[in-house]
Amino acid sequence: MKKNTSRVLTGLPILLLAVQLSHAGVVIDQRVKDKEGKATQVILYCSGTQLRTDHTESGLTTIMDFKGDQIILIDHPSKNYFSMKLSLWEKEMAKQLIKDPPPLRPKERAITVRRFGEMATLNGFKTEKVQILAGTELIEEHWMTKDVDMSEVDRVMEKASQGFLKEFRSELKEGQEIQKRLKPYGFSILIKDYTVTHGLGAVDVLEIKKIEQKELQEGVFLPPSGYERIVPQPPQK
Repeated sequence: MKKNTSRVLTGLPILLLAVQLSHAGVVIDQRVKDKEGKATQVILYCSGTQLRTDHTESGLTTIMDFKGDQIILIDHPSKNYFSMKLSLWEKEMAKQLIKDPPPLRPKERAITVRRFGEMATLNGFKTEKVQILAGTELIEEHWMTKDVDMSEVDRVMEKASQGFLKEFRSELKEGQEIQKRLKPYGFSILIKDYTVTHGLGAVDVLEIKKIEQKELQEGVFLPPSGYERIVPQPPQK
């Protein structure tokens, strides 16, 4: 993957006007299913210390800049956006979750990986089936690929997980352990969840349709031109 660079042209002043600052990055087109089984398109843009998530059906975009400590929430239908410090947003989210905590703390279970040597080509990717067990319970099935270098995405996702909600480390611990166990096998193209079906079979909760490694224009991680910034009003006494 190319390192983050700016296109610098010297001796060609005419072309300078056409050059836009760009960054090497990754674009992931995926389908995510909710608890009711409804699939929606979610597109991720990852580059350096920045992450953008587009929910195309709802028209909502979230942009996180971990180095710049900023989060931008964009509502495309209304052409409005809201921005604040990412660290402050994390604290506010923690306060909300503390007010409505999960009814039970999850029990710590041993996470193990089970492989069968089963291979398949999914959406153009060569994949291997890997099952995840928590204790003796089968909870997830991942179809993993090593066809693409996802180190750029891994770095961004790691920053996202490290800086979020210290108060809920125990709830996140099992998920982090699963990712650690899966890492040697590549990147998940298809994830099946066995925990939401009550024994009726696995549900495809996430499927990667396309992965592109490309130069991302700087504007990808900024609000679109012409959008209005919303400034929250302090509560009235």
